[in-house]
Amino acid sequence: MANELRQPTPATRPLLERRKELRALDSALTGLRDTVDGVPQAPRGGLLAFTGPAGMGKTALLTEARVRARAQGFTVLSGRGGEKEQGLAFHLVRQVVQPSLASMDEGKLRAFLGGWYDIVAAALGLVAAPSGGHVPDPTGVRDGLDWVMTRLAVTKTPVILLLDDLHWADVESLTWLASFAPRAVDLSLLIVVAFRPDELPLEAAAFGSPSADLGNRPFTLAPLSATAVARIVRDEVGEQAEDAFCEECWEITGGSPFEAVELSIRLGERDLRGTREDLPTMRDLAAAVKGPGLIERLQGLGTTTVRFAYAAAVLGQAISPELAARIAAIGSTAAAEATEKLRAARVLAEGRARGETLEFLHPLIATTIYRSIGPSLREGLHNSAAEAVRAAGLGQAAAARHLLEVPCEGSAEAVACLREAAREALHSGAPEAARRLLNRALQEPPLPEERAALLHELACATFLIKPTATVTHLREALAEPGIDPELRASMVYRLTQALAHTDRMAEAATVAADEAQRAAAHPRIRLRMQADHFVWSAFRTDEVDSSGRSRKLARLADRLPGRGPEERYIIGSRAWDAMMCGEPRQKALAYAEKALRGGLSWTHENHGFEVPVSVALVFMYCDQPRRAEELFAKGMAECESKGWRGSHLALGQTLSGYIRYRRGCLAEAENAVREGLRIADRVEGAVPAQWFAIGILIQTLLARGRVVAARRLADTYHYGDVIPNAVIYPDPRTVYAELLLAEGRPDEAAPLLTRVGEWLEGREWRNPAWCPWQLGLASALSRSAPDRAVRHAQDAVKRARDFGAASAIGQALHTQAEVTGGEAGLDLHAQAVDQLQQSPAAYELARALVGHGAALARDGRLHQAADRLYQGLEGAVHCGAEGLAARARRELSAAGLRPLPLRYAQTDTLTAQERRAAEMTVGGHAAPVVAKELHLTEEGVRQLLSSVYRKIGTDAAGLAAALETFPRPRP
Repeated sequence: MANELRQPTPATRPLLERRKELRALDSALTGLRDTVDGVPQAPRGGLLAFTGPAGMGKTALLTEARVRARAQGFTVLSGRGGEKEQGLAFHLVRQVVQPSLASMDEGKLRAFLGGWYDIVAAALGLVAAPSGGHVPDPTGVRDGLDWVMTRLAVTKTPVILLLDDLHWADVESLTWLASFAPRAVDLSLLIVVAFRPDELPLEAAAFGSPSADLGNRPFTLAPLSATAVARIVRDEVGEQAEDAFCEECWEITGGSPFEAVELSIRLGERDLRGTREDLPTMRDLAAAVKGPGLIERLQGLGTTTVRFAYAAAVLGQAISPELAARIAAIGSTAAAEATEKLRAARVLAEGRARGETLEFLHPLIATTIYRSIGPSLREGLHNSAAEAVRAAGLGQAAAARHLLEVPCEGSAEAVACLREAAREALHSGAPEAARRLLNRALQEPPLPEERAALLHELACATFLIKPTATVTHLREALAEPGIDPELRASMVYRLTQALAHTDRMAEAATVAADEAQRAAAHPRIRLRMQADHFVWSAFRTDEVDSSGRSRKLARLADRLPGRGPEERYIIGSRAWDAMMCGEPRQKALAYAEKALRGGLSWTHENHGFEVPVSVALVFMYCDQPRRAEELFAKGMAECESKGWRGSHLALGQTLSGYIRYRRGCLAEAENAVREGLRIADRVEGAVPAQWFAIGILIQTLLARGRVVAARRLADTYHYGDVIPNAVIYPDPRTVYAELLLAEGRPDEAAPLLTRVGEWLEGREWRNPAWCPWQLGLASALSRSAPDRAVRHAQDAVKRARDFGAASAIGQALHTQAEVTGGEAGLDLHAQAVDQLQQSPAAYELARALVGHGAALARDGRLHQAADRLYQGLEGAVHCGAEGLAARARRELSAAGLRPLPLRYAQTDTLTAQERRAAEMTVGGHAAPVVAKELHLTEEGVRQLLSSVYRKIGTDAAGLAAALETFPRPRP
């Protein structure tokens, strides 16, 4: 039998016409075992989906899966969506996880969840949501749930996860499941889901169609044939049932397994024999299985029983008889009698928590009964349910879901319940659920003195999912009279953040400035607003009086000792501004160090993380990348510990990659930035983080010589087509111009860089370490306007020297050397190398070495050229700059020098001594140095290298002769 009863008995009612589905189930279970017929294999999980309209036997298949999995010793976890529980955040997830973890005390639970305890424990319903503190973002909670499920799959392997009625699952559970499901393939975890395809929400759309990522093909359950229905009928009434009778049973049930089974049971209860004379009775019984006939049958059980059934339908899943009795306003004896009647009528059955709860035999029955309740009575029952649930101590969230079904009455108690439930949802990482609850509380409505605070809570709930709505709510809240100054400051801070996140930097800066003037009577709040004003002004691309703002910031920062966070944020903003304006690096570093005394939190409740990030990057631009990395590691760990794994983590990951790029660790940089972009892509509203990641990734790909990949990335994200209103670094237009130059399109790059220069000059941002637009423009003009190119390069060198970072000076000198040429150019090349050797910019040093070597080769100084080119080649390989390494080899070949193949170290024919000699030669070391380390004469070195080159197929004559004249390396 293929019915969809909640408690089928597969041993006595076999599943009919489901061979294909059962074979797929057996195959999937086999894939979970680590041996098959004694042969070891790698366990492989995946997804199995059964779909079909109500009554097609989906639950029966999941029940069979449970039986077969347990028979093989597998761990079974399960959950079921509920039509009335869709608004309860993480309801499905809690059903799955709680049985495994709820029995643990806090110590064991903390040990199991580890660092994820504070992030996911509330979402899993294992602890009460905290009353205050940081709110985890949905991405962080989903990552935590990934970890928990992976841990369960590993510790309880093999695991089968059964999820029924997925179409009714809550949004938060569905969103997590859709992102986690592809990982099951790599675990010993089989996910089996069942759902009605026409009711599947958008969040679960991935389960409704074939998917390579999920490794599944949904099985659509077909209605039973007339033969199968006849078998079901004869199993109940006997083999004497006539064919015509069975045929009409099939027609009247439409082949629905649920209806066929229910009808056959009733036929058996009436002792019918399945003859032509029994047809009228059969039709009456079939009509009573669902729809109006079911309600008519229910009403025949008595008013008290009907009222109890109504209360049960309002409660939904896992029905407590005591709660249902209280809602129905009947005594315990009457409730027990009603329960027995409804069980006998196959309306209710024993719940999964045996002896404690009830549940409807089938969702069709629950839905039919619920929809038959008149509107007024239904609202009254939900109102009673909210009171009963609160009184039973089941939590505000459980009560609030009933309040969503009742009319607004201006109840202060209802508002309090809804706000508390929203707080729980928000601290569980479910802002959408919080938004629904707070919107309803606002409609109640609240008391006038509570309205501003409620609007603020609503704005916080919508910030991560709809920042434009946050702006609307906060403007409305700020218009309310008599707001507490601290609350008002929090509102303004959140408003400026929302404006900034929606690319409205000018409005954000203006709001903060206006509020600073308004808060004159509150010095600390005034400082806080001034700090926000300076931050958002610095990130505006259209700031009118940038220099005036810089002067005000400098005067204010110099007066502040840095005692509290407000003062430190202002001093940190001053450090960033000093760096951007190209003031001496020691001054910028001094401000940065002062801002860090006492700490700069990345997750402060009333301060953004823009200033801490900027301060960390000041160290990077000032040639102290290790310090910057330390600050980023600490800040990102702080974000992750609070469950902030969305745009904060995306930007932190991306900028960590940027630091590695500036150090010349290009492969590491690419991996880090790609991970940052991946996180940003999956987080709603993380557009600024995407801008950062795309620009840095393009720069990294260009440095690696992957121009085609950089172009593909730019086109995919339409990079270069849109100019954001926020300041992004590296500057998007400058990065796009670098791409154009790499593609050999200087005529297109030059006007773009000219506009960037005009914009930066207007702001007095003159630090080439932050934006080397002049260097790009000099390169673009080197052929069409060489004099202008030289002037731009010279000015960039001057600005770099004023700033004082060796990396910036060396990079500018290298460009000046390239556009100058001749003997003067050679001297500039040497200066560039000298500067970059004092900096952490390994890739720029390799570029300068190759550039110097190429210039020397063109001037005929081959021995010196070889020294530079070999060092540049070694540096390029070390950095992962394939394009630069290829250029070095070309330059060596053009100079008549054979570059040592890069794979010599993998050549098994070389001895250890030969390999070391080859490494030193590639590094450009002279023969005496090689001889000293290897304890050989110079003649011995020559013979050794001749052997090396002979073994790896490279002519040694030219290099062997050149070894004697190589200059000794500088100490």
